[in-house]
Amino acid sequence: MSAPFDRIDWPVHTERLSIRPATSADVEAVWSYRRFPEVSEWLTAAPPTLEEFRTYFDIPERLAKTLVIEWAGVVIFDLMLAVESPYAQAEVKDEAGGTQAELGWCIAPDQAGRGYAKEAVRELFRLCFQELGLRRVVAGCFVGNEPSWRLMERLGMRRESHAVRESLHRSGEWMDGYGYALLREEWQPT
Repeated sequence: MSAPFDRIDWPVHTERLSIRPATSADVEAVWSYRRFPEVSEWLTAAPPTLEEFRTYFDIPERLAKTLVIEWAGVVIFDLMLAVESPYAQAEVKDEAGGTQAELGWCIAPDQAGRGYAKEAVRELFRLCFQELGLRRVVAGCFVGNEPSWRLMERLGMRRESHAVRESLHRSGEWMDGYGYALLREEWQPT
């Protein structure tokens, strides 16, 4: 993982889950649920075969921002945690550097509805705000991905935008998108 993540003692544990950086060895486990159409429909990329997914997933840039979540020693979903710099005017650009994280998630369909995603993302908020000292966390999704935006709302994230037909989906349709955020001072540790 990149430098900011070096400050975290991996794996991190929640009540039921273990969170750790993804490795090349996780390709098949992650592919086992990302290959389903109901999952891949909303993902940035949907390689159709394991080998194409391996080429997509198993690169240093992707692994550097991918975490896997295990329950009982089995990978059940993955999270993206990308530390980034928000917009800042030229005179204060250095102050803004690396103060924000973008989050994303992908859960195995047979594990949905059990509270695992909420539990893991809550821990990710803690890591972002307490361990990494970030000031803001953002996430986005297609409007049609209701489970994702409902999760953001259950986690206390604020909907900041509804962009109309902003993103071209692989179906060929231009789709609406939602943007959510949470500031450190809004975060409620549980």
